[in-house]
Amino acid sequence: MASNDLVLVSGASGFIAKHCIAELLKKGYRVRGTLRRPEVAPEVVAAVSKVVDPAGRLEFATLDLTADAGWDDALRGCRFLMHVASPFPLKVPKDRDELIAPARDGAMRALGAAARAGVERTVLTSSVVAILSGPRRGPQEIFTERDWTDVDDPSVLPYPLSKALAERAAWDFAARDRSGMKLAVVCPSMVWGPALDHDVGSSAEVIKLFLRGAYPAVPRYGLSITDVRDVAAMHVAVMEAPNSAGERFICSSESLWLKDVARILVEHFPEFRSKIPMRVLPDFIVRLAAIFDATLRTTVQELGEARVASNEKARTMLGFRFRTAEEAVVAVARSLIELGLVAPPAQK
Repeated sequence: MASNDLVLVSGASGFIAKHCIAELLKKGYRVRGTLRRPEVAPEVVAAVSKVVDPAGRLEFATLDLTADAGWDDALRGCRFLMHVASPFPLKVPKDRDELIAPARDGAMRALGAAARAGVERTVLTSSVVAILSGPRRGPQEIFTERDWTDVDDPSVLPYPLSKALAERAAWDFAARDRSGMKLAVVCPSMVWGPALDHDVGSSAEVIKLFLRGAYPAVPRYGLSITDVRDVAAMHVAVMEAPNSAGERFICSSESLWLKDVARILVEHFPEFRSKIPMRVLPDFIVRLAAIFDATLRTTVQELGEARVASNEKARTMLGFRFRTAEEAVVAVARSLIELGLVAPPAQK
């Protein structure tokens, strides 16, 4: 059991953040979560309480990534900061600054206030898209923490660009900072897994559309996948481990093609067999459809390749053991069904 240290978790109402809060509470920490809308605090408490009793150890502060007010007060008395908050859109925005500004500037606000407050360590939630986005580099290449998305490449989409720029800015801040605060970074892949409430995470939209029969076939597209429970556990491990200071860690279990995700869903939820797409779309049809469907535009660059992000560093340095991608797929689908966000097909 950990000491009674106080940890600030930004974006407390988010899918990943709620799991981080639950993991911290289970280990004995006190948590102060940040919210843009304070009225949702009871919902966060109710969600976290499904996993662990907060027992008076969870409080909240009202903050916004785009505003300076409140950050210093929120971080006062905190030993650690988990900066999880960052916008994650389902569609490519017309103006990339809609994502870049809150991601990068929010990280700078959080880190600046943490340094002023004497925070010992900050854990920043980045993403594997800050590592592996951009032009194809070879079908057999394995990406590691040494790799970076090229922020000067005009083909990089706004979301990967926002994550790469925010993380770069955080490392630049850490290099200049003289407060003694240490920075560590977690880079999750596609995050699936069990939901604690109706917020199943933006990533779950893929599974939701599969189960609803929204697509007759899937693109030839691969994903690196991780379970949200592993993401939360890695945040805490990186926060606590002495050797993680100044390091970034990929949090990814394994890569699957979308056709394999569909196969897993059929195996575990056969009642949805008629809805789940089992055929693979030719690449040219996906490119044509992406002209009219904004949700497909993020897949066009990487058709026909499954970019693999290595988790060796987390396994060797942290001794981390990952759940399988199949566990994450099944867990998020089960949450969607149990929460009534996806209705079982009508029986004939």
